[in-house]
Amino acid sequence: MKLRSVIIWTLVAVVGAVGWAVLALSRGENVNAVWLLCAALGSYAIAYRFYARFIVRKVLRADDRRATPAERLNNGIDYHPTDRRILFGHHFAAIAGAGPLVGPVLAAQMGYLPGTIWIIAGVIFAGAVQDMVILFFSMRRNGRSLGQMAREEIGPVGGAAALVAVFAIMIILLAVLALVVVNALAQSPWGVFSIAMTIPIALFMGFYLRVIRPGKVVETSVIGVGLLILAIVAGGWVQESSWAPIFTLSPSALALWLIAYGFVAAVLPVWMLLAPRDYLSTFMKIGTIVLIAIGIAVTLPPLQTTAFTDFAFSGKGPVFAGSLFPFVFIIIACGALSGFHSLISSGTTPKMIQKETQVRMIGYGSMLMESFVAVMAITAACVLSPGLYFAMNSPAGVVGTTVQTAAEAVTNMGFVITPEQLQAAAAAVQEQTLVARTGGAPTLAVGISQIFSGFLGGAGLQAFWYHFAIMFEALFILTTVDAGTRVGRFMLQDTLGNVWKPIGRVSWWPGLVAASAIVVAAWGYFLYQGVNDPLGGINQLFPLFGIANQLLAAVALTVATTLLIKSGRLKWAWVTAVPLAWDVAVTLTASYQKVFSPDPGLGFFAQRDRYQAALDQGQLLAPAKSMDAMRQIVINSTVDGILAALFAVMIIIVILDAARIWVKAIRAREPLPTTEAPFEESKLLAPSGLIATREEKEMMAKAGSSG
Repeated sequence: MKLRSVIIWTLVAVVGAVGWAVLALSRGENVNAVWLLCAALGSYAIAYRFYARFIVRKVLRADDRRATPAERLNNGIDYHPTDRRILFGHHFAAIAGAGPLVGPVLAAQMGYLPGTIWIIAGVIFAGAVQDMVILFFSMRRNGRSLGQMAREEIGPVGGAAALVAVFAIMIILLAVLALVVVNALAQSPWGVFSIAMTIPIALFMGFYLRVIRPGKVVETSVIGVGLLILAIVAGGWVQESSWAPIFTLSPSALALWLIAYGFVAAVLPVWMLLAPRDYLSTFMKIGTIVLIAIGIAVTLPPLQTTAFTDFAFSGKGPVFAGSLFPFVFIIIACGALSGFHSLISSGTTPKMIQKETQVRMIGYGSMLMESFVAVMAITAACVLSPGLYFAMNSPAGVVGTTVQTAAEAVTNMGFVITPEQLQAAAAAVQEQTLVARTGGAPTLAVGISQIFSGFLGGAGLQAFWYHFAIMFEALFILTTVDAGTRVGRFMLQDTLGNVWKPIGRVSWWPGLVAASAIVVAAWGYFLYQGVNDPLGGINQLFPLFGIANQLLAAVALTVATTLLIKSGRLKWAWVTAVPLAWDVAVTLTASYQKVFSPDPGLGFFAQRDRYQAALDQGQLLAPAKSMDAMRQIVINSTVDGILAALFAVMIIIVILDAARIWVKAIRAREPLPTTEAPFEESKLLAPSGLIATREEKEMMAKAGSSG
């Protein structure tokens, strides 16, 4: 490294270290939120520059001379060499769902420090590593899905368990994400109009870039972003116009439209709708997050919560039950480590990437960006007064439904807020009430509105920023539904291809239509039932979301570790084996507690027994409002307990079967056979990172290409 580089990276390290020191050591005083920015950005920069580069060069041995499946199998439907900037936007939009927005908000119950440590350290050593490594190995195997890689590389027993578990978890995750979108957009003409307009804008961008002006990414981006801003502004006009009833949709109608959109997005060529729409939405996502960071840097808001709250140690928090370990690491998933990401990394993205070294920017880099989203989310929650935070995030059974009962309940928790303050907070964002607005999304919107109004428009615009944040959250989550549906289609085709070869060809039209219809019907059923029944459909399986997602990460890290060991890279297997060991410890502990804990607030079967006993005595327990609802809760708790145990057992089977392969590979004198595609010389020239180096520019200039 040159002296200038040494100085720059030393300064970056110092800024990050000072940020961590202030966060960790401050006691008895409010810490400024800007130190969260310093700790996060300094850590990300060091990790991307050094750790990610080490993995790509030493561990994965990425080779740009090797043609990727996008180049070798290019068919314009699923396999399509895609500019790294567009692919970064697609991948980031596909992985960034509800998790990095609401998980950190809920985890703020335990203070700002445990969640922040997991978000930043977890992404550097686990989440971004998983995403990049799975992307690389799937790319080397023609874009194989995670479940199929497990079957082919581990064996029939562990592979079968992985295929079933991965697909079942995938359906649950998609239905949960879709439900969050429906809840955010219901009765919101502004949000529905603005998000609906992203579809024709994306179609225009897709054709513009492929047919009208091929290769003109910057030009297409400028046009697309301009149209997106116009759509957002026009959404406000529509909300106040006679058109508002057209775009004011009920939850049931929204669910049906979302199901239809998911099917269309899964079957259309990837360049036509999915990639440009995700790329377009990324501008809004990243732009909003950057604005939040700028707002924090300008207004310097203090963190109102403490580093640790009493709930971190008692496990009796009103927002969610359970102790710091393991539940902070379950509640905060997508911002640090998420199994869902491995499905995208082994789904659409490996079929579109141009060069192997681009896995660093697209796999590792986009996950760092999502982690930064999570940092902004926990910051937005922690700049609120603890009294307002707990009044919003505690269920009605704890705080009641009025400002008077909420103020009294929160005061009894040890935090102070008056009914007048709660009423004023609701009035500031033009809401009837903020009491018991659980789920995390409303809290995040209030936090964002306070930060934005502090430097953009003042208190008079706080209501505008609140509703903008609600729409932003819906757009953020929607892009995971369309990409996830396409990935589910790939997964189902890979699985059925083991029985009948033709359907395993992911771009075979009859197969892709049939598989897309099955996947959409599966998550669409749970979504529609959940929208119409507060205790049915996906609401029945919602409690499994966090644990199922992290169990999926265990499958991904197991596959990654297996492939490293089988390919003769045993000395580097710790890169994925260490986060695997941590994830297994966390998720299996959480699974055990959710199944066997005697606390009805935590254990599924304990909850079932409590409601069954009350049912036998003819008593009603909240949230049930009838005896039928009581019986439904008993059924839900039983189903959740059985599925939680079943998923855990299946993951243990996958890991044990993989361990057998590890031992076999270590004892073998030669690397075991794998399903890696044979080497083929690449004819494409493309930069590895966001900005082309001088050498890359010279090579592309000689070849007559641009980048």
